[in-house]
Amino acid sequence: MPSIYQLKPLFQQLLRPVLAGLHRAGISANAVTVAAALASVAYGGWLWLYPGSRWAWGLLPAFLLLRMALNAIDGLLAREFNQQSRLGAILNETGDVVSDAALYAPFALLPGASAALVGLVVVLAVLTEFVGVLGQVVGAERRYEGPAGKSDRAFVFGALALAVGLGLPAGPYLHYLFGIVALLLLLTCWNRARKALG
Repeated sequence: MPSIYQLKPLFQQLLRPVLAGLHRAGISANAVTVAAALASVAYGGWLWLYPGSRWAWGLLPAFLLLRMALNAIDGLLAREFNQQSRLGAILNETGDVVSDAALYAPFALLPGASAALVGLVVVLAVLTEFVGVLGQVVGAERRYEGPAGKSDRAFVFGALALAVGLGLPAGPYLHYLFGIVALLLLLTCWNRARKALG
């Protein structure tokens, strides 16, 4: 299945010039991982406290891009400067699902959104990452298949947030959008499980 995740190598190449500087500054991969998670929780708190702020929604796409950059940087730092560890793996996987929940749950506060449907999407997003990690448990690799991987979700939610920030009437379409996302997340779980077992 096509996924924005397939662009990750190109994205990493664009970020490579900053790696040496971060390493010289003594910034570790784990520090970047924790910083990304804490920043995501803080941004999610902003959305929860001010769901009517067009600035909060309008700036979310830029924050999601920053979060993806930090996620790529922590992996590069870990691999290229011998910082890989079991703690780092736990922080990385936990940070991802906590960040997703913190950033996407506030969409339930949008006018016209179904809190139950948004909650389902958040749970399924966590499930896709859980199934991806299970690939390693059964002796295969960590699975990243789409069509609704982490990068794909960031694109969809970022586009929706931008529409809200611009004042576009997104309300009438939210049920359909979140319903489609939920179905794509189920398909993603299926694809990752199938690849892990195959």
